[in-house]
Amino acid sequence: MLLSIIACNSKKQIDKTDSIPTDSIPTDSISYNAPLPVPGKVDDDTAIAQLSNKILSLIKNKDYTTLVSYFHPVAGTRFSPYGYIDTTVAVQFNSKSFMENIGTQKKIYWGNYDGSGDSILLTPEKYFEKFVYNADFLNAEKTAVNKMIGTGNSLNNLEKIYKDALFTESHFSGFDKKYGGMDWSSLRLVYKKYNNQLFLIAIVHDQWTI
Repeated sequence: MLLSIIACNSKKQIDKTDSIPTDSIPTDSISYNAPLPVPGKVDDDTAIAQLSNKILSLIKNKDYTTLVSYFHPVAGTRFSPYGYIDTTVAVQFNSKSFMENIGTQKKIYWGNYDGSGDSILLTPEKYFEKFVYNADFLNAEKTAVNKMIGTGNSLNNLEKIYKDALFTESHFSGFDKKYGGMDWSSLRLVYKKYNNQLFLIAIVHDQWTI
């Protein structure tokens, strides 16, 4: 009977590991291709905006093989479904682990839904549809570099978590007039310098929250 209990507990631990990847990324396992040099100075607003347009185009076209070449080669890339980045649960991928998961039917725990608190359990592709490219951000209504556009009652800790990072925001103020802007949506691409080039360290989705 004791052996049976131990076996059941072990199975539960294995199931949890399968559905919830660790956010600890060993740097010696990272495989990446260095992105093209950023045109102009690394902190030039135009260059950063051009880089974001390139990355948004890759996401829109689901060119994940090229996308991962922009992942930060040491820290990987963190995914946050909301403006408040919960570093205790937000998923981080390096290029290798991302490619191992994209295209599979494996459901991953990405955090919790606003309002209900239910677990966000989605395949990577479904997550991208709901919490990355849920709108045509390549042709966003508004864009900004190192400035927040989308605001509301949601907490936003991006600049606290990534104090020395650069970021862009692509924003839609709303899609249906009857909601009065409560269906706004933003996508922030966060970058850090590595060998004087910008790499993607976080993809942060934001929207109206309860």
